[in-house]
Amino acid sequence: MRPTPKVRPSNYKLPASRPLTVYAFDPTAGRRLNNYMTVAVPYEELQPGPVGARIAVIDYDASNQCYYEPVDLDHPAVIMNGGLEPSESDPRFHQQMVYAVASETLRRFEFALGRRIKWKRHRGSKDDPFRNKLRIFPHAFQQANAFYDPDLRALCFGYFQASAEDPGDNLPNQTIFTCLSHDIIAHETTHALIDGLREFFTKSSHMDTPAFHEAFADIVALLQHFSMQDAVLDTINRTGGLIYKAQLPAELAATNGKAAIIPELSEDNPLVGLARQFGQAMGMRSALRSAIGTPPNTHDLDSVTEPHLRGSILVAAVFDAYFTVYIKRTRDLMRIARAGGALSAQGDLHPDLAKRLAREASKVASQFMNICVRAIDYCPPVDVTFGEFLRALITADSDLLPDDTLGYRGEIIKAFRLRGIIPENVSSYSEEALRWCSPDVSGRPVPPCKGLVYDAVEAEANEDVEKTARQSKANAVILTKYAKDNAQALGLVYTPGREPNINAFSFHPIHRIAPDGRLVVDFVVEFLQKKMERLDPKDPKSPEIEFRGGSTVIFNRAGEVRYSVEKSIGNQSRLESQREFNLQSGYATPAAAYQDTFKIPARSFAAIHRGY
Repeated sequence: MRPTPKVRPSNYKLPASRPLTVYAFDPTAGRRLNNYMTVAVPYEELQPGPVGARIAVIDYDASNQCYYEPVDLDHPAVIMNGGLEPSESDPRFHQQMVYAVASETLRRFEFALGRRIKWKRHRGSKDDPFRNKLRIFPHAFQQANAFYDPDLRALCFGYFQASAEDPGDNLPNQTIFTCLSHDIIAHETTHALIDGLREFFTKSSHMDTPAFHEAFADIVALLQHFSMQDAVLDTINRTGGLIYKAQLPAELAATNGKAAIIPELSEDNPLVGLARQFGQAMGMRSALRSAIGTPPNTHDLDSVTEPHLRGSILVAAVFDAYFTVYIKRTRDLMRIARAGGALSAQGDLHPDLAKRLAREASKVASQFMNICVRAIDYCPPVDVTFGEFLRALITADSDLLPDDTLGYRGEIIKAFRLRGIIPENVSSYSEEALRWCSPDVSGRPVPPCKGLVYDAVEAEANEDVEKTARQSKANAVILTKYAKDNAQALGLVYTPGREPNINAFSFHPIHRIAPDGRLVVDFVVEFLQKKMERLDPKDPKSPEIEFRGGSTVIFNRAGEVRYSVEKSIGNQSRLESQREFNLQSGYATPAAAYQDTFKIPARSFAAIHRGY
């Protein structure tokens, strides 16, 4: 007998990413503008669903009480084709799409923050197989809605029939799947990510807080449009580089002032519209929302309270700054183009110039995405306002890039100022005044925090669960003691043996590379406090509300406090403002007229999104 040959052990390396095909916008765009785009999702071994280490797609349809066949993205037939081809009728592609877009949105956040993100803490059974995962239900119910459910820690996407009278580009009564809208998936995933980063931003305690949640989710979804090079290039060619135009001009001049063929029709700009198919299917004849708001009006915030409408003011401010920076960065190119003949009298661009402008638009959008996401770490732990977000934006960006040679921060400040967004407790709109400061600067010296372990991110990446747990427990003990010893300097209220206590709710090391090559290592901590207060302090039988406070504290590698962003639980004006907000919210509910007792409404993404 011949000896059995020895099998050499394999040394194949796993791929860094998995290519998956998705809609860049939604099914109504067909194959135009490279609407069939490939997303390079970070590679991981997947169970049918798909179910990975952090995302679980569960295709249960509650309206029809059935499960749909789960897609197996590790099947050879699927892998060899780069995933399934886009299909409105195949639930397995729907599962692939929500997994791919959610994974890509998660990747962008983690790149900007410089650390691995955890979803909101799960308080269910330890036997739950999806305990540490974000659940996604692509066909959760038959309704014109999609939302993030914090209690389930799940994204729930609905499906519904388009308007019979005015369906836009859809067929009358066509079935519309919200899980096939790139914008809607990115929007809902962003809600889940913010909930993991700042869990108490879902608690309505100020009119800006729910509006911020909606605005930030729209900002992330809209900025992702500008990473789609073919769509950006087409828009640049049709607008002469003015990518902020709400309408794309017709490719040909109309015959006798009236369009005779399709090229003589103008179109909506796909880059600035959010969830176009959904908006048209609801009979709105346009996208659901837009990056282009009303002209700057410093009085809008005085009267607008609905979360989406109020949030649109913040969205408009961010995109005002983005488009202004893009124009400033490409102004020299346009001047050279005019002088050199690359720009015709009709505004047509030379192909090389158009590609150069498209790259610049994508680059600036990516930078704005990073600035906005990083700012979350510099926000207070509760009750965030638009003005505080402005201060967080300026602080986060100047922290990483002290010299703002391209004027990004100046344009952000100007855009926020023109929208009437006024930060509290600052002397002016200057960068120096807007940046958060350390307790030392404010006259409250605080010693460094010694003994913090900064390599928890590396341990987690290596899946050393026991080591990570030990480090986290040790950090929690150190931070809690430190906060109690230095409560006043950190904007906290503490008396030994009395409420409210201090909770080191979350703490994360941050590793970032600055544009000049510097490695920036910090440690961001949420210290939280809570006490129960009567809605009406004069009535002992009135409902109780949770009054929360705390501080976001950022330490450097030496344990020194760099910034302390405070929302003191001892601030009486905050308490009165929160009481008034809850009263107004309770009386504004539709059921208020039919209830014998006053009831404070719970924060619900489902209810807010049902209003579109």
